[in-house]
Amino acid sequence: MKIERNTIIGDILSHDRDLAPVFLSVGMHCLGCPVARSETVEQACMAHGVDCDDLLEKLNEKSA
Repeated sequence: MKIERNTIIGDILSHDRDLAPVFLSVGMHCLGCPVARSETVEQACMAHGVDCDDLLEKLNEKSA
């Protein structure tokens, strides 16, 4: 699964729950929240002040 800016976080976690620690490592601790699971990676990054390109790199590296 190629993870992009518009990929929904819930879809990512449904595909590979092992990616949750990547989100947690950048301060996204609300993964169980219904709102968080329906956000795109880009929306979550904007809400948490996280560099989206950096997070995408980490997620795609770990999912490969």
